[in-house]
Amino acid sequence: MSPDSPVDVDELRQEIRRKYDAMVEDPTASFHFHTGRRALANAGYEESWFEGLPTDTIDSFAGVASPFHWGMLRPGEHVVDVGSGAGTDCLIAARAVGTEGSVIGVDMTSAMVATARAAADLADITNVEFEEGYAEALPVADGWADVVISNGVINLVPDKDAAYREIARVLRAGGRIQIADICVDREVSEGAKRDIDLWSG
Repeated sequence: MSPDSPVDVDELRQEIRRKYDAMVEDPTASFHFHTGRRALANAGYEESWFEGLPTDTIDSFAGVASPFHWGMLRPGEHVVDVGSGAGTDCLIAARAVGTEGSVIGVDMTSAMVATARAAADLADITNVEFEEGYAEALPVADGWADVVISNGVINLVPDKDAAYREIARVLRAGGRIQIADICVDREVSEGAKRDIDLWSG
């Protein structure tokens, strides 16, 4: 455990990988969060946004809300998705920005990255790429992005300041963020801060 984190970061990352590997293996299994079409509907996604996308990426969706609530992405934009999971938001984004735009999805879970890459191939969406990496060290060039999106991932990162510094680094001047996540309006107890299960949930 680092002095800046209330939990062991390596242990937390392993637990997150375990949970999301299990989702890729069987997205119909019971999880303590909604997944797939039910989660998309709950989050207010329009069916037309994911129409024709591969079943695997839809079934493995586990976002908490919609980063597109603040507006759909514009043609030609460069987009980074922090914690891209099975790639649903990235594929929606790639369609929105068109062939003149580009999307990079970053996720720390190898199984999710593989699922997302396969989904992009199946959907013949070529203006998106998926990289394995951490929110605290995005494999993206300085100032590359017009927009950074994220869906239910920043809450999983112990060093949120580092994650937001990286978001600021990869954004161009005047760029914007569209983040959907879980927030609380009261102080979290020390015991809760040290509970890996609560972090990885």
